[in-house]
Amino acid sequence: MTRRERRNFTREFKDQIVQLYVSGKPRTEIIKQYDLTPSAFDKWVRQQRTSGSFEEKDNRTPEQEELLRLRKENQQLAMENDIFKASRADHGTKVDVIRNNSHKYSVSAMCNVLQISRSTYYYEAKSRNNQEEELTKLIIQIFKESKNIYGQRKIKVELKKLDWTVSRRRIRRIMEEQGLVSKYTVAQYKPSKKACNESSIGNTLNREFKQEQELKVVVSDLTYVRVHQNWHYICILVDLYNREIIGHSAGPHKNAELVKRAFSRVPYNLFELELFHTDRGSEFKNRLIDQALKTFGIERSLSEKGTPYDNAVAEATFKTIKTEFINGRVFFSQEELDLALFDYVHWFNNIRIHGSLGYLTPLEYKQQKKAEKAGTLT
Repeated sequence: MTRRERRNFTREFKDQIVQLYVSGKPRTEIIKQYDLTPSAFDKWVRQQRTSGSFEEKDNRTPEQEELLRLRKENQQLAMENDIFKASRADHGTKVDVIRNNSHKYSVSAMCNVLQISRSTYYYEAKSRNNQEEELTKLIIQIFKESKNIYGQRKIKVELKKLDWTVSRRRIRRIMEEQGLVSKYTVAQYKPSKKACNESSIGNTLNREFKQEQELKVVVSDLTYVRVHQNWHYICILVDLYNREIIGHSAGPHKNAELVKRAFSRVPYNLFELELFHTDRGSEFKNRLIDQALKTFGIERSLSEKGTPYDNAVAEATFKTIKTEFINGRVFFSQEELDLALFDYVHWFNNIRIHGSLGYLTPLEYKQQKKAEKAGTLT
């Protein structure tokens, strides 16, 4: 049995997760999307409610520690007792046992106990009766977990990961039967052009959007979103290497402070950045931004006037954000927008597959490239 890798979470991350739950995001969805254990998630919620602290010493007595341990063991024993008789059965019987108990226990846990891989379970399950029903459930699940975004192509890719080879025509038919309509079928709204500045800085990037080095070139853009009765603004920083959103911010003012806050949330050493490219919006060309770039030795690049394709990746990323995150939504407070944006950026970087990356997530793409590089070095 493979041991789960131990992860360390910051206090800020735990607080954001709890706030997502308090704001109404379902528990199961949070646990799945952020790859959390249910016990850890429940513990954070309980700690926030009882003491406001995530430190163990502030929340538990020795008796409580012992009780939690016993409860976990009892749950494991109950599951093993339920499925123990099938431990020496063939794959078909094991698949039936897992399916019949999936409402009580996780598929992964039962697969571990019965020593059957998840891919084998899904393969056996799909070859059984009610294949159409199983496939329909999977398509609905994938569609909902994509926040109603994925169309036929990406659902086809996700199904392939579960060993289901399904035609796009069949997926389209099931989606139509179930009333699943991707957000991309909605007509796009095109905002008016921004005013540009007259800086003499040129287009150093020169549309070289394919980058082979992580953090070498970062592009940025802004867009607006409705918060109650007012317009607020979102700024993102995108690494051209793997299309990862490395920094983001939101606020009521379209200014340099918004851009600076996006830089402050970059989880990497800013000295690693080499080039920062944007359009000619005044919020990107002012004393505050110039000082920050000078401090970290980051070169500047600006699109030519009236040439949006010079910043095509940032433009395309915001088109995606508008379709998947903004269109049709009204946030009632800046705090609600901040939480929703935090959640979306995490999903965009770690869960959402990108056609431009060979249907990998930005994180998977980065890991794959690192593995390839390590292989060539050895």
